[in-house]
Amino acid sequence: MNIFLQALVWQFFDIPRAILIGWKNFLLFNLNYFSISLLLKTYFSHWHKYYYSYERVFEFWKNTEVFIFNMMSRIIGAIVRTFIIIIGIAIEALIFLLGITIFLGWLILPFLLVFGLFFGISLLF
Repeated sequence: MNIFLQALVWQFFDIPRAILIGWKNFLLFNLNYFSISLLLKTYFSHWHKYYYSYERVFEFWKNTEVFIFNMMSRIIGAIVRTFIIIIGIAIEALIFLLGITIFLGWLILPFLLVFGLFFGISLLF
């Protein structure tokens, strides 16, 4: 195989495959970094597992206080998880768009080089 065909294989097959593998790794890392699937599974869990247990003896005000604290802990957990999920999905979308841009940019780069060469030569004449 001559060097021109090797360059074409490298430009259009080897490097795009490496770009796609790296892009996939970035996307998977972001999902794991923000733990989006785990946050969705534990969406209404207590915030940092802060909760009180109910008394064995029925005391209306004490049980009401425990209930309100536990509900507030769950609400705070849901609010914080919502923000983290939104940020994680936004960064995931950004990585996706940057990956498309880099991938298509790499494929278009040789054509831009040839176009720039002919355009530069035409400016000389």
